[in-house]
Amino acid sequence: MHQRLEGRRGAESAHPSVYASAEASSPATERAPAPARSAAELAAAALRSEKPDLRKDAPASVIGAGISGAWQALLLARAGRKVTLYERGDSAMTQATSHWAGGMLAPYCEAEGAEPMVGEMGLRSLEMWRKEFPETAFNGSLVVAHPRDRADFERFAKMTTGHKRLDADGVAELEPALAGRFREGLYFPDEGHVEPRLVLAQLHKRLIEAGGTILFESEMTPEDLDGLVIDCRGMAARDKAPELRGVKGEMVVIKTAEVTLSRPVRLMHPRWPLYVIPRENNHFMLGATTVESEDELVMVRSALELLSAAYAVHPAFGEAHIVEIGAGLRPAFPDNLPRIAIGNRRIATNGLYRHGFLLAPALAEKMLNYVERGEIDNQVMRCL
Repeated sequence: MHQRLEGRRGAESAHPSVYASAEASSPATERAPAPARSAAELAAAALRSEKPDLRKDAPASVIGAGISGAWQALLLARAGRKVTLYERGDSAMTQATSHWAGGMLAPYCEAEGAEPMVGEMGLRSLEMWRKEFPETAFNGSLVVAHPRDRADFERFAKMTTGHKRLDADGVAELEPALAGRFREGLYFPDEGHVEPRLVLAQLHKRLIEAGGTILFESEMTPEDLDGLVIDCRGMAARDKAPELRGVKGEMVVIKTAEVTLSRPVRLMHPRWPLYVIPRENNHFMLGATTVESEDELVMVRSALELLSAAYAVHPAFGEAHIVEIGAGLRPAFPDNLPRIAIGNRRIATNGLYRHGFLLAPALAEKMLNYVERGEIDNQVMRCL
């Protein structure tokens, strides 16, 4: 059984799709005959040679309604395509990695440990988030450290740009709750954050308003569908991308009215990039660890470190109530960079690692540029 949500389809245009290919000719020299291939090998070769169906009137199917799939489906629908978004879980999306995300939109901070392309795409995504949710306050982010972590703080400052260095008074003016707690801070005014569970539901709603359809409790594979197929299944796509691995991210949600923060606060930590992220109704998300493990259980050590980080930011967090503890598996390729794979009759977007909300809009835009105009971005696209 599945839940079905539909909306009216937008007007279709007749703009042709373009796919550029080149065929190399071989010299007319004699060669030893190639060994005969089995029927299965011939069928596999034929499948690999098939390109995605880019016809404007072809149905578009997106598999996976997490943050990557939601953005891709929305942009396709707004481009006038008939889109169906398939999700194996229910509308609560508790099985999705996005459910456990922090929603940080911090391209400048991420430059400390990520490749330059992550920051570049992150900046574009930040623009797209602001345009899509203009009512959301993007108040930047704040990085602080205790004296024992001063060396890490200075290293972070040297490896990042886009920040303003604050003294103790500047930190107190920016976040009054932190007055007297930190001698210095790095303020990144152009960053922001979103609440993942809220914005994901809103993206689904906007897809329906754009004429798309969402089918929950509908587990699909690319072979089940015709037309243009976009595979955004995350870890479930390892049948097509065996090099994917899961990287566990653990988080804790707490509730207290004793502390008020206006933006995410990152506390320098020797092992993790730990954030205290304000959410609605006096809730705070503490996250996130980065553990090379594919179980989805929260370790005691991780929970202690997350809770200790909150307490280190402000002692009043010690009186907060624990609302939720959980973990999600982030899909990652060996280089920890995202990838758009084209071929085998599908387009597959995967490997967003710990940058799902930061990169999803920009990757969806690159996918759409390929589908509509044949544009290839060699940084992230691979032809199978």
